[in-house]
Amino acid sequence: MAADHVIGVDVGGTKILAGVVDREGVLGARRERTTPVDTQEALVDALVEAVEELRDGEVGAIGFGIPSTIDQRAGRAVSSVNIPLVDVDLRARMSERFGVPVAVENDANAAAVAEWKAGAGRGTQHMVMLTLGTGVGGGLILDGRLYRGAVGAAGELGHVVIEHDGARCQGTCTGRGHLEAVASGHAASERASELFGPAADAHRLVRLAQEGDASAVEALREIGRRLGSAMGGLVNVFNPELIVVGGGFGAAGELLLAPAREVLLREALPPARDVVRIVRAGLGTAAGVVGAGLVAFEALDSAASGAAS
Repeated sequence: MAADHVIGVDVGGTKILAGVVDREGVLGARRERTTPVDTQEALVDALVEAVEELRDGEVGAIGFGIPSTIDQRAGRAVSSVNIPLVDVDLRARMSERFGVPVAVENDANAAAVAEWKAGAGRGTQHMVMLTLGTGVGGGLILDGRLYRGAVGAAGELGHVVIEHDGARCQGTCTGRGHLEAVASGHAASERASELFGPAADAHRLVRLAQEGDASAVEALREIGRRLGSAMGGLVNVFNPELIVVGGGFGAAGELLLAPAREVLLREALPPARDVVRIVRAGLGTAAGVVGAGLVAFEALDSAASGAAS
């Protein structure tokens, strides 16, 4: 089964981005639409429509990056915090619908693959990816490969506890004190509303900080310090060469990353803390869809290998 391009679909809490991706991670034609979050069926229908807009006879496979915990044994979306996907056999459902190999991956895992192979993490063997958007996603490249864990559910770094019995997490998550509760775009929007009124959100908070507003700068600094606390723990556990920070809220850049580095240096142990670097993602908002495409090529090549044997 030979094909030189696939379709990658990146599903976020607010938008769906679909695009045609080649084996080098180059993104071609793309389409964007709002994520329907009222019902599961409406969301699945939107994913089908996103693929149909780009599909042609030469597309060899389809990859979906979704903000969900995944059971890779069945390609099942087990649970989701910010979208209505629960206990869905998404891989089988989409493969039957389109008649091509389908990959289903956690969205931050997909972004990690993209940054590792085609972005800021090229050339590394040990990399941590954090995506700051509506929530906080994570992905791990360990010993030169994506680490998925026992059943494919590894890398939920946004749900690392950084404060025992702290603020309640968002969406359907029942936990408290998670990184996502204090360092996501949602958390930044809540802080912006407290400071600047109910119409303010994370975008305005970042803009005001970039313009020099002292209270906005301090708000982002505090979020960045909490992010650094989590990063310090990740460095102690995984000893990565690189931590790549992406996602829409990650565009705040050094307003978040400078205070994060300060706290990381306090919390992480040598020699791991002395070698790790924190950098912004290189692919921007395209990382998720490129990564979904790259895991689609994995499914395509696996199907080809199975057919050959």
